[in-house]
Amino acid sequence: MEPTVAIRVADVHKRFGPKEVLRGVDLEVRGGESVVIVGGSGAGKTVLLKHLIGLLQPDEGRVEVDGLDLATLSRAESLELRKRFGMAFQEGALFDSMTVRDNIAFPIRRHRRATPAAVDDRVRECLAMVRLEEGSAVKLPAELSGGMRRRVGFARAIALAPEFLLFDEPTTGLDPINTAAIAAVINRLRSELAVTVVTITHDMNLAFRIADRIAMLRRGRILAEAEPAAFRELDDLYVQAFLRGEVPADEEDA
Repeated sequence: MEPTVAIRVADVHKRFGPKEVLRGVDLEVRGGESVVIVGGSGAGKTVLLKHLIGLLQPDEGRVEVDGLDLATLSRAESLELRKRFGMAFQEGALFDSMTVRDNIAFPIRRHRRATPAAVDDRVRECLAMVRLEEGSAVKLPAELSGGMRRRVGFARAIALAPEFLLFDEPTTGLDPINTAAIAAVINRLRSELAVTVVTITHDMNLAFRIADRIAMLRRGRILAEAEPAAFRELDDLYVQAFLRGEVPADEEDA
């Protein structure tokens, strides 16, 4: 049986003042799928990601999650829907004054009634899932490497056992070894938690490691999308230049 569409983006437009960032985005994400959205700086990747979780509303078009139009939800319904998402922000976005344990426990304490022992158990489970030792729980973010901070951010994102995981540039600034480790963690989370994953990145090495399907966002629209092997062979000058790390002469997104 064909998986159902979990997230649908239909003709979404978004402007900020005179600048039109999204210009008619169409995208579908099937349940259990890992979709990676790639594109250059200024292409609108983060803006699109914020629409998926309802942090931004489109000026035109609609975003649906499991058939629900996000624009029609009440504030209470929107808050409940967001609990079904785990968001891993760029560079971790941890609370500097909190230990790793308290960073991961934050959403649990905020949204669940749980005993301190149950919270600690869940923190340990999340740390294990992102391949961090239990001893790291007492450290502050400043004591962690860049790759470890990202994984703590992942652990916080899964703390409430979400159905959807969103990753915002999870490997920016990391070396190839740490990038490979992050890719392995994302694949492990997807497999063990049976979640639907959407990742935005400009890192094609990461994209090819974690994607079932890659979508290229350019000038506010989806330029092309395909499974990884087919994406490498797409007959499009911009896609091929991007894969080579080159900037086409007509590029206007940077």
